[in-house]
Amino acid sequence: MALQCKQRVAVGSGRRAMDVRAQAVASPAPASAPMKTNVAKIAVLGASGYTGAEVVRLTALHPNIKVTVLTGDKQAGKAFSDVFPHLVTATNVPKLVKIDDVNFGDVDAVFCCLPHATTQEVIKKLPSSLKVVDLSADFRLKNPATYAEWYGHEHAAVELQKEAVYGLTELYRDQVKSARLLANPGCYPTCSQLGLYPLLKAGLILPDDILIDAKSGVSGAGRSAKESNLYCEIAEGINSYAVGSHRHMPEIEQGLTEAAGKPVTISFTPHLINMSRGMQTTSYVKLAPGVTADQLRAQLAATYEGEPFVRVLPKGTVPHTRHVRGSNYCLMNVFPDRIPGRAIIISVIDNLVKGASGQGLQNLNLMMGWPETTALLQLAMFP
Repeated sequence: MALQCKQRVAVGSGRRAMDVRAQAVASPAPASAPMKTNVAKIAVLGASGYTGAEVVRLTALHPNIKVTVLTGDKQAGKAFSDVFPHLVTATNVPKLVKIDDVNFGDVDAVFCCLPHATTQEVIKKLPSSLKVVDLSADFRLKNPATYAEWYGHEHAAVELQKEAVYGLTELYRDQVKSARLLANPGCYPTCSQLGLYPLLKAGLILPDDILIDAKSGVSGAGRSAKESNLYCEIAEGINSYAVGSHRHMPEIEQGLTEAAGKPVTISFTPHLINMSRGMQTTSYVKLAPGVTADQLRAQLAATYEGEPFVRVLPKGTVPHTRHVRGSNYCLMNVFPDRIPGRAIIISVIDNLVKGASGQGLQNLNLMMGWPETTALLQLAMFP
């Protein structure tokens, strides 16, 4: 409870007299200021990348989190603000250290922002008491053979692969609450599945004719120095990549197959576009007999009614990546195709927030028993 204190002081002439009256008036604490209880110590592994920096940015506003460990082997010993100057105003942020120097007995939970393959080797050595949110692809695919096929090597922690809960929060909230190891979805799978999963589950679209055209900001390619990421290579253009072979395809198909109750195979092509962050997926689908695009929109609206981070826009309104920039929101809408019996679903997210670190924090909130929206209600930045 917040306390308001009123005080009156009177000084008598020629004598020392003081009448002090303190009145405590109870008033409710503002809803926007959660109480600082259950403060958890968090380690961010791979904090020198974009997703790690987003975890630090978002958790800086979290009343129940204290980031005590940041790892970045190549940047070890540096102040975090030397690596990410935009976070210079963040207070009490530790220096970067090597992962081998971390005492995991001193932390309560881990955000793992390491590359795939490296992640599984690290996580299998962590104390089983830790809550872990993994932002890599290592634990998203449930079938070890599928993982080996798409990632080119056998999984080194198959038992953990089976244990991990897939963290597309709006679809698996109950499982997330009891998870110890959380496989945070990829950006393309998040954006795609939020618009498609409810429609397949309701039998409103056909599972054998789904085409997804996806576009991502350059931050989706990571922070490492690559020729393909140079300004002159990216500016004033758009390019497709991993055509017909992107590793997010089996992840999307895994979720959509579950929704449909039968195998789903998609056509999926990602594109890198000249902006730092943001993502749009445009999905072209075939309607079930007698179904209209308006019914698809109504189904999505009913599915996400009351959801804090998913919005189905008014009829005819086109989602825009600018309207989710820096936020944990997903905007979507459905449009009729000019071809009879077909429809178009457009979804947008910020690839670094709802597509990565923001959804990771949303999941950790549930795993720790905190309000799901804590530190995540920031609105989009515009312009």
